[in-house]
Amino acid sequence: MTKPKTGEKAPTSAPTADGIAAAARSAAKKGAPPVHLWTPEFCGDLDMRIARDGTWFYLGTPIGRPGLVKLFSSIIRKDGDDYFLVTPVEKVGITVDDAPFVAVDFEVSGAGTDQALSFTTHVEDVVTAGPDHPIRIVRDAETGEPAPYVLIRANLEALIDRKSFYRLIDLGVHADHDGERWFGLWSGGVFFPVIPSAELPD
Repeated sequence: MTKPKTGEKAPTSAPTADGIAAAARSAAKKGAPPVHLWTPEFCGDLDMRIARDGTWFYLGTPIGRPGLVKLFSSIIRKDGDDYFLVTPVEKVGITVDDAPFVAVDFEVSGAGTDQALSFTTHVEDVVTAGPDHPIRIVRDAETGEPAPYVLIRANLEALIDRKSFYRLIDLGVHADHDGERWFGLWSGGVFFPVIPSAELPD
């Protein structure tokens, strides 16, 4: 679990999901929460976890209200390697198993270098991959299994789900990248490498 950073005070009272939700609702009335601008004191860790499939848990129980999950997702921030829910008055640590979002679908428009891939997350964020929302592929060092991600906002990524990734592969092409030939994806005028062409079977 996360710990207070240097200069941050320990919590004076235990944070609760209800309290965080109330503060988030109040902040959301003024538009998208500017979590990057808020500098509240660290208030301790909350027993809240986002599983790899995007399911949110509180006190070990799945949060079954999509609206509440979407609300919490609007105030996530990543500082260093740690994830927090941040309001104007509170900052609480949460656990994220992999990425805080899951991209569950995408739409494609255009073709070739003019292609655009627009991803939708499980909490209804929509972003088009490109310079501001890059796609990256992490390959398991032992198995070589790819884990694809797309940047949603700030330094928060979405894991692209398996069915979407298989569809993306159908759109892949070969192109030169950093002096090598790669198989990858075009979106927003950017080529995102997936695997070196030489590693693909003939």
